[in-house]
Amino acid sequence: MRLNDPLVTSFSYDDKDYTIDLAFDNVLDVFDVIADKSLREHEKAEICLALLLDEPIKGEEAIDLWNYIYEEFINIKVEQPIMYDIKGNPLPVQPEEEKEQFIDLEQDAEYIFASFKQAYGMNLYQEQGKLHWHEFQALLHGLPSDTIMKRIIEIRAWKPSKGDSAEHKKNMEDLQRRFALKESREEVD
Repeated sequence: MRLNDPLVTSFSYDDKDYTIDLAFDNVLDVFDVIADKSLREHEKAEICLALLLDEPIKGEEAIDLWNYIYEEFINIKVEQPIMYDIKGNPLPVQPEEEKEQFIDLEQDAEYIFASFKQAYGMNLYQEQGKLHWHEFQALLHGLPSDTIMKRIIEIRAWKPSKGDSAEHKKNMEDLQRRFALKESREEVD
C-alpha cells in the first residue's frame, strides 16, 4: 500500500480494462467462496469474479484473471524484516505457509467489529460497500493494543517463558483454550 497511489477501482489485464469492487465485504464474500469445498476451482474463480467485476467471465480466462486479481489486489503480503545473528548472517525466514495464524476474519468477526468501533468509532456494517479492502487491512493491522482483537492476538501468540509463575502460565493457557481458533483447538486441548 502506498499513500500516493489511489485505491484500486479499475485495472488492465491482457489489454482489457476492468472495473473492480474491492469493498471489504465483497472480499470477505470471496473468501467464503474460496473456502467452499463443494465447488471446483474454475467455479470458484467464476463466482469470485462475478462478485468483484461488473461482467461475467467464464472458462480458462476466468482462472487466469482470478489468479491475477488475487495476487495483485487481495492477498496482501506483510514483508518480514530480515533478522541477523551476532555475526551479521541473515537468519532463516519462516515460510508463509508455516506461520502460525492468530486471526481469522470469520471466527473473529465480532471482535474485529468491536475493535473497529472502539478504536475508530467505525461501524463496519455501515461501511459495507464503501470501505476498500486495502483500507480495511491497514486499519485491522493498526488496531491499538487496548482493543479486544489485539488482546486476543497477544493471547494466541503467547509462549511461556522462564520467569512466568505457574499461576500466570495456567491463566494464559486457559485463555488460549478459550480464544483458540477452531482448527487449532485440537492442538491446544
